[in-house]
Amino acid sequence: MVVAGGGLAGISAALALADAGLRVTLLEARGRLGGATYSFQRDGLWLDNGQHVFLRCCTAYRAFIERIGASDLVTLQRRLDIPVIHPERGLSRLARSDLPAPLHLSRSLASYRHLGRLDKWRVVRSAAALARLDLGDRSLDEQTFGAWLRNHGVSRRALESFWDLIVLPTLNLPSDEASLWLSAMVFQVGLLTDGPAADLGYATVPLGKAHGTRAEAALAASGVDVRMHSAISGVERADAEGVQVRVGAEQIQAAALILAVPHEQAARLVPAEVHVNAESFTGLGHSPIVNLHVIYDRPVMAHAFAAGVGTPVQWVFDRSAAAGLTIGQCLAVSLSGAMAYAERPTEELRAMFVPELARLFPAATEARVTAFYVTREHRATFRPSPGTLQLRPRATTADPRIALAGAWTDTGWPATMEGAVRSGRQAARNILLALGRDRGLPTAA
Repeated sequence: MVVAGGGLAGISAALALADAGLRVTLLEARGRLGGATYSFQRDGLWLDNGQHVFLRCCTAYRAFIERIGASDLVTLQRRLDIPVIHPERGLSRLARSDLPAPLHLSRSLASYRHLGRLDKWRVVRSAAALARLDLGDRSLDEQTFGAWLRNHGVSRRALESFWDLIVLPTLNLPSDEASLWLSAMVFQVGLLTDGPAADLGYATVPLGKAHGTRAEAALAASGVDVRMHSAISGVERADAEGVQVRVGAEQIQAAALILAVPHEQAARLVPAEVHVNAESFTGLGHSPIVNLHVIYDRPVMAHAFAAGVGTPVQWVFDRSAAAGLTIGQCLAVSLSGAMAYAERPTEELRAMFVPELARLFPAATEARVTAFYVTREHRATFRPSPGTLQLRPRATTADPRIALAGAWTDTGWPATMEGAVRSGRQAARNILLALGRDRGLPTAA
């Protein structure tokens, strides 16, 4: 059994297959595991390529963290509490109470200083309408969330100070460009039906340790043969002998294959007779994420993380301990849907964002920036604009011995860590059923 791709989808699939008693070979093109979630070292500091978070409702990802023995390397809020800072209006918070959803946010919304009274009323009215949308109605994927919100009287200020605060980091597009269907899914699952669902979590150590090192150990303990620097270059069906996978000059014979690779790579590798519309995968496109790593000579932000409104700064995390910084503070600024920033030179981004951080955190005005690094993920996620639903394939193909996995497949979730893990488990389930193993099947969640 071969799994191609060592990201979260591939790791999840390989572990599920190994847990079912199969012999598994995992092929990874790079020299590390973790896929789109990884760390690198710069001037003695460990930095992540991006700030990845999860929510309490991300049940598959949380089970994955437990499965690889990394529960001690993440933190999860006991109760949702997001500091939201405006350069002029100051600090407000989006926090949940013990009231049942959707009333759990009512108290913090009432005191939310970044919206006026009329905007707050329209947020409540729009949220109620959003909760009533039927996710079985695929026509919701034909319009943008922003257009739907404006039809419900939502103002530009409310769009930027409330709705995009959630849509941008989860979908990697602003509301004006994001699919209504995916946006509705995010709010229904994460905010409107279950109070604790949106409690926020993240890794307290470099992702390379949480996802890479711990996953590698878990795979080894499960008997998975992990082969790094092994890029898959071809797939051929063998009627009686399963699937042939080509890695360089080597041909690997496998009973079945899970392709857990990016969508444009899958489009090239999937045999035409297995998926006649494989070339359509490329239509999913890409949406970039840019992360700024700003090192100060002293602490400037008193929060573990904060969101910004009325500023280009979207979300900021204190990564000092994870980076290994002992003096000063390391702030990671996450910019989602970053088409406007992905091509800008580092010095231009520094000139733009260092003053903006000082507007949000006055202590930064007197602090000295000792280092400023930029990471750009030009192909961070697929582009979740209208029309996405019909382009995302299911895990199954015309050949039950070949399955697809990745956050870009039809998981019902955005391109998140949760979606990646769900896809890997679903692909493994499909392969096990194809091989006649119907006991102890993994569930998507």
